[in-house]
Amino acid sequence: MTAALGLGSAQFGTDYGISNPRGRVTEDEVRHILQYAADCKILPIDVAFYDGDVERILGRCWPFPSPFKPQIRTQSLDKGLDWIEARLKRSVDHMGLARAHAALVDCPEDLMGAGGADLWRRLETLRGNGMISKIGISAHIDDEPLLLAKRFKPDIMQVPVSILDQRLVEDGTLEALADMGVEVQVRSVFTQGLLFVPRETLPASLQPFGPHLSKLRRIMAEAGTDPLHAALSYVMNLKGVSTVIVGVTSAAELRAIVAASERPKPDLPWASFALTEDRILDPRLWFLPDEDLPQKPASQVIKAA
Repeated sequence: MTAALGLGSAQFGTDYGISNPRGRVTEDEVRHILQYAADCKILPIDVAFYDGDVERILGRCWPFPSPFKPQIRTQSLDKGLDWIEARLKRSVDHMGLARAHAALVDCPEDLMGAGGADLWRRLETLRGNGMISKIGISAHIDDEPLLLAKRFKPDIMQVPVSILDQRLVEDGTLEALADMGVEVQVRSVFTQGLLFVPRETLPASLQPFGPHLSKLRRIMAEAGTDPLHAALSYVMNLKGVSTVIVGVTSAAELRAIVAASERPKPDLPWASFALTEDRILDPRLWFLPDEDLPQKPASQVIKAA
C-alpha cells in the first residue's frame, strides 16, 4: 500500500526552494492549490510559524468549512511552556480554526533537555482537552528519531527522506517506527527541488555533486521516467511510511505530483542514488563558504530544512 500525500506550506509564506523561480506564491494561487488539494483529498497541511505569515494566509485562502488536517509547530522551550501553549493557540486562531489536527515539536533538542518531560506533558494536556488531536516530533537523523519515539511514544514522527538521503531507510528506522504504531511522515523528498536543478546552475558549493545528479537523471531517462516520478515513487512505496509531504508553487505543480504519484513504481537501482555528505543533504550548508562550515560533522550542528 502506498503512502498518502500531504501538503507543505513553506512556499506560501516565503521564497522557498532552490528550484523555485517564482518566489512566494500569490494568495490567488494558494486558493487554487488548496481547492485542488481538497478535491484530491490531500488533507494533511504542514504549517510552521516561521514560514512568513503562512498561518494567516491559509486562514484567508482555504475553503470553509476547512476539510484539511493542519499540523502546527512548537516554538523553542526557551520561551517557557505557557508561551508555547499560547503560541500554538494563536496558530490555530490565525488559521481561523477551532482546533488543529496535530502539534509537532519543532526542536527535538527541547525534549532531550531538563524540560522535555514537562513539554510533552503539556502537549498531552492540549491533546486531552481537544485543541489538538495528535502530538508528534519533527526530527532529523541526528536527533535519533527512534530513541525519541521509544521515550515519548508520539503519534507522529516526521523525518527527511529522499532518493538522495536514504539513511533512515538503510538503518531500519522507518520500519521500526511503524512497527511501534507511529505515523511516519517524510519530508524533503525533492531536497528543496535540487533534483530538478540543471548542473550548470548549481551553487558553487554543490558543483562537486553535479556529476552524480546528472548520472541519476540519465539513469531515470533511460528507464523511461523522470526525477518527479522517481522521487515520489521511492518515498511513497517505502515500508512504514504513512504520509509524504510535498511543497508546490502552483496548482499545476500539484496536478503533476498527483499524476506522478498514480504511476507505477519504476525499476531503478535506488540504492545507487544515495548520498551521505551533509554538504548536499543539509540545505543550510549549501551557501556557506568552506571556511564557515562546522568543524565537527555538520549533521551534529545544523539540521536539514
